[in-house]
Amino acid sequence: MINFEIDGKPVSVPKNGTVMDGANQLGIYIPHFCYHKKLSIAANCRMCLVQVEKAPKPLPACATPAMEGMKVFTHSGQAVTAQKGVMEFLLINHPLDCPICDQGGECQLQDLAVGYGASSSRYTEAKRVVANKNLGPLISTDMTRCIHCTRCVRFGQEIAGIMELGMAGRGEHAEILAFVGKTVDSELSGNVIDLCPVGALVSKPFRYSARTWELSRRKSISPHCGLGSNLIVQIKQNRVMRVLPRENEEINECWLSDKDRFSYEGLNSEERLTRPMIKQGGVWQECDWQTALEFVANGLKDVKEKYGAESIGALGSAHSTLEELYLLQKLARGLGSASVDHRVRQSDFRADSQMQGAPWLGMPIAEISQLKSLLVIGSTLRKDHPLLAHRIRHAVKHGAQLNVINPIDDDLLTKVRNRAIVAPDKMVSMLAEVLKAVAELKGVEIPDDAKNALSTVSASDTAHAMAASLNDNKPAAVFIGNLAQHHPRYADICKLAQHIAQISDARFGVLGEAANSVGAYIADAIPFGNRNADTAGGRHGGQGANASQMLGMDDPASETGCKAYILLNLEPELDSYNPQRAVKALAAADLVVMMSAYKSHAAIQENYADVLLPIAPFTETSGTFISTEGRVQSFNGVVAPLGETRPAWKVLRVLGNILQLDGFDYETSEQVRADVLPAGNDVSAWLNNSLGSLAVSPIEAGKENKGSEGLQRIGEVPIYQADLIVRRAESLQRTRDAAAPLAWMPGSLMMQLGLRTDEVIRLKQGEGEVRMPVAQDDSLPANCIRVVSAHPSTAALGGMFDQITVEKS
Repeated sequence: MINFEIDGKPVSVPKNGTVMDGANQLGIYIPHFCYHKKLSIAANCRMCLVQVEKAPKPLPACATPAMEGMKVFTHSGQAVTAQKGVMEFLLINHPLDCPICDQGGECQLQDLAVGYGASSSRYTEAKRVVANKNLGPLISTDMTRCIHCTRCVRFGQEIAGIMELGMAGRGEHAEILAFVGKTVDSELSGNVIDLCPVGALVSKPFRYSARTWELSRRKSISPHCGLGSNLIVQIKQNRVMRVLPRENEEINECWLSDKDRFSYEGLNSEERLTRPMIKQGGVWQECDWQTALEFVANGLKDVKEKYGAESIGALGSAHSTLEELYLLQKLARGLGSASVDHRVRQSDFRADSQMQGAPWLGMPIAEISQLKSLLVIGSTLRKDHPLLAHRIRHAVKHGAQLNVINPIDDDLLTKVRNRAIVAPDKMVSMLAEVLKAVAELKGVEIPDDAKNALSTVSASDTAHAMAASLNDNKPAAVFIGNLAQHHPRYADICKLAQHIAQISDARFGVLGEAANSVGAYIADAIPFGNRNADTAGGRHGGQGANASQMLGMDDPASETGCKAYILLNLEPELDSYNPQRAVKALAAADLVVMMSAYKSHAAIQENYADVLLPIAPFTETSGTFISTEGRVQSFNGVVAPLGETRPAWKVLRVLGNILQLDGFDYETSEQVRADVLPAGNDVSAWLNNSLGSLAVSPIEAGKENKGSEGLQRIGEVPIYQADLIVRRAESLQRTRDAAAPLAWMPGSLMMQLGLRTDEVIRLKQGEGEVRMPVAQDDSLPANCIRVVSAHPSTAALGGMFDQITVEKS
């Protein structure tokens, strides 16, 4: 440690620490613009000049290394004179447009000009004017205000991993630019708005809509990715106006993904459902809550009497709160049905009988940055988990080795040590190769439940390299991504990955798809719930149908499915593995109850829904999310419910009372939460990724059991189509990531089919077909077509990884 003094106060900082580090430790504020604790030192604003004893001139506190015994003065005459001189230079060209600037009221330049600026300018020459730049639909520019702190440039290079902004020119001609003809398209781009100390980069959706002092601030939790990012939601007149990050080093640090930051626009969408609606005689009519709930209760009773309780199915989304999902399953089980599930995009449920607990990350989020080796299986990492991707990027920058097994080779904006880009139906055999290589390297036997399956497998050079990477670099981790969780052989992928982690002494985790992926299991929103062992659906009381069985996806030839559905926060035509089969099953049901914050066009147009109940999104209700690392985070509503919208837990409670079910006497969401988590926030007993004695299915040499013939679809979920709120965020839907889907295929396949780039083709799966242009991507595996799922333009297609047929249009 280095010991020195600042303003007469002794302080110690680690070797290579700076004067600024010591000042922060003591709580002494030194004015600055370019310095940021998460970014590299640039020392180009010069605002933090301080006096150092025996130094011939003032020195920048952010870039001056601490020296043993040095004495620093931050408010001496010399320091203040230097700081005032810098401020005068910064204000020379700065426009006097504070009254119309969105940064007004929260502007660092404005604040420091009060303390260090003069009452008038001595500069009489012409001021420079800089043309504004089009950086895309999320960031608005006023570049004449820019003070060239370069925070935005450094953020792109060091945090986002891609240099989308840079500084060109010198002196008065210097300006921040994007590359010619390019916009800023990073999934973390909105953070430059927070970083900008002046009003040069501001939020385009928020621009000119409110002043900062008019806004009330409320804490909340993001409902989108599995991270559970901490938010500050700013409101005005009962309307969400802006969302900013709430700093939490253990989760999102001081960053937010664009999905978390800008999705609030969806909360104010014109598609919001504000009154209950019932379909009578094929015509939709608004009604009051009493009428709607009695209609639902009577409909559920009729179905139960006519077909039995097991014909009622409840499907929820993991974007719903713990309390909502708990009451959903309690309602279904109270009616006598254990057919409850939240895994609507999952297609392989063979592991259900062997699961030991809730699948989770396997480690705290904060420890990802310290890993030295990672194997990521089946994940569009940057799009599914932007802030986890940032932590992995940070780990790689500090020496970690990243290994990837995936059907697509998107740029992860970081070094990848070993990659295996294989067709979805080859992912299991590739993992088997890695397991075999790890076992050979460690000199151990392959576990019995996988030994027979691997009898014909021989490890490739890539598999050996991945095995060595995991074995030789500790700590290590194996992660399963969203794409693998949707895979038709998810159970085998999970089991093989678990063995690889155990033999190589690595951590094993599942990257949660939604904010409450872990909480959904703990709430028992699964057909094999073990919370109520004595009731229908308990582990000792029988098992209900899973999501695939409920929606008739498990056997395409059958007409199986439920006769009544309760859908919570779902749009099945976008949120299920096979939307074609899902819509067909729903249309054949006697009763479909949709609990949603939005009018679903498909539910009305496809004619499968019977009742629409308006429920509150996360900003209008209280609740709890349990993130992918098992962290319990509760939040309160920040605005009053819109129109006649009601929190979903209240709707389910009243429905339980109308149906005269036991245990629905809750008055607050906290009482529901206490029922789910009697031990408080400690859920460690629930967290377990083990699949017990599940045996791996046989793997034929060079061939997989499923989808090995014909063309195979790769159907990942686009970043801005993942849930109901994001789909309705207008600005996000104008970004490059939300562009109209294309049918991507390798050039060899295009030649084989006689197709040209941009040619419109017909894609067929089952009874559905869509038309879309072709695009070439030579990094894709042979005989694979990448066509996104969860998108309105592809909703007519079938399974996300099933066979697909191509025809010329």
